[in-house]
Amino acid sequence: MKNINTIKINFKGGIISPGDLYNILLAAGKSGLLYVRFGLRQQLLIDVAIEEVGNLTRELDMLGIVYEINKEEYPNIVSSYPAEEVFITNTWLSEAVYKDIFDRIDYNPRLKINISDSNQSFTPLLTGNINWAASPSSRHFWHLFIRFPKTNIVYEWKDVVSTKDVAAMSKKLEEIILQQPQKFYDNNEASGDELYELMSKFEFDNKPADEPLSLPPFKLPYYEGLNRYNDKYWLGIYRRDELFSIKFLKELCQLCLQTSGDQLCSTPWKTIIIKGIEEKNRKDWNYLLDKFQINVRHAANELNFQVDDNSNDALKLKHHLVKYLNDDDTRTFGVCIGIKTKRKSEVFSSILVRRKPLIRIGKFELFHVYDILCAKDFNPNERTGYAFSKDNPKFLLAEQLRRAVLSYYYYHGERGSAEIILPGKNETNEEETTGGIAYQCKNCFTVYDEKIGDPENGIDPDTSFQQLPENYVCSVCDSPKEDFVPVKKEAIGL
Repeated sequence: MKNINTIKINFKGGIISPGDLYNILLAAGKSGLLYVRFGLRQQLLIDVAIEEVGNLTRELDMLGIVYEINKEEYPNIVSSYPAEEVFITNTWLSEAVYKDIFDRIDYNPRLKINISDSNQSFTPLLTGNINWAASPSSRHFWHLFIRFPKTNIVYEWKDVVSTKDVAAMSKKLEEIILQQPQKFYDNNEASGDELYELMSKFEFDNKPADEPLSLPPFKLPYYEGLNRYNDKYWLGIYRRDELFSIKFLKELCQLCLQTSGDQLCSTPWKTIIIKGIEEKNRKDWNYLLDKFQINVRHAANELNFQVDDNSNDALKLKHHLVKYLNDDDTRTFGVCIGIKTKRKSEVFSSILVRRKPLIRIGKFELFHVYDILCAKDFNPNERTGYAFSKDNPKFLLAEQLRRAVLSYYYYHGERGSAEIILPGKNETNEEETTGGIAYQCKNCFTVYDEKIGDPENGIDPDTSFQQLPENYVCSVCDSPKEDFVPVKKEAIGL
């Protein structure tokens, strides 16, 4: 097997120049490559055999293209620009504002920067280290969230910052964080207030925030197909295996250049979007899809997933889980499901499937099991809230994921008749005597079913909830017995 290297090319904010991409694809074709991919941070990824790395990089150097090989020293700047106009309306944040900020960022950031409209959830708000969210109430001002590198600590800045200072302040923040790593890097006690005081020595156009920014509820739009917006069209293209044919992309770039108004963008979902398609050119885009047999109507279940970059294992697991959810006809609308197989990856998700080895010897991992983790309030922009289920073997994982999805709807009150049953002390509930009731932890939604018991904790099947010992705790989150409430089995899918 050939030694494969990954060349990463950043497109700032996900905005792709069709001319630059066409030249990159020509260079890749000269090295015998047939496909390229797009990454979670809206960058281009090219997998190339070690024998061809030198040839390809020489071509890229001649083109003046900046790249990295097997590194993430300079992560791409993520932005919500691809969703602007298409999925985002009624906002002061325009194409010109995005591009003004990108032009002012005249250095290669070493920390992750996200620049997003706060009125959307198509692109992640808080997966960066320096996260800017456009103020919904103050035009041309931005809320700032610092997520200290290699920690889960998120600090909301006390001020909002003017558009013209977003770039300069990002640069100064990065300098301070990297110059004082003992305080702000890989330190679970990092102080946002201390960083705020250090930054107060510099003059930026700031003003106190009126109130903390309320993060928007997550709503993932269907981002495929040729769709109308205003008086134009946008086209979203997703590939099941994440591979985009170089031949197809070259013709796509040529069509963008011919029509001049069409804008090419990459998204955090490893897809591409073409915006600004005029009615007169719609037939040309349909012809291009027909010519290369590009399907653009995949199941919503499949589009809900985010997986690691450069991970065939994650893709295979995704296909396994998608099939199970489709076969069961499980509703997943509004749920973002992430798959993480690498310790250092950053995956945007409401529900995260995290692989971990039972045995690790150096770089080698043996006997994988899987945890299912849920974000706080199931909002992907929040950090992990709790573990839904731990140490699942693969053959149980899909069913556990289905139950986690059901818990999402239960939490959001979309569960139909899933009311909590609270009978009086002297009342006998008919459903309870016929096995129609289960008991659910109100903190992590783990279910205790009397018919099944809890064998892992020594509780035999057919043990009633009342017979459980007083020191019984939830098998997932260790909540006490009194934190379980009775619910109808039918309402939670049992």
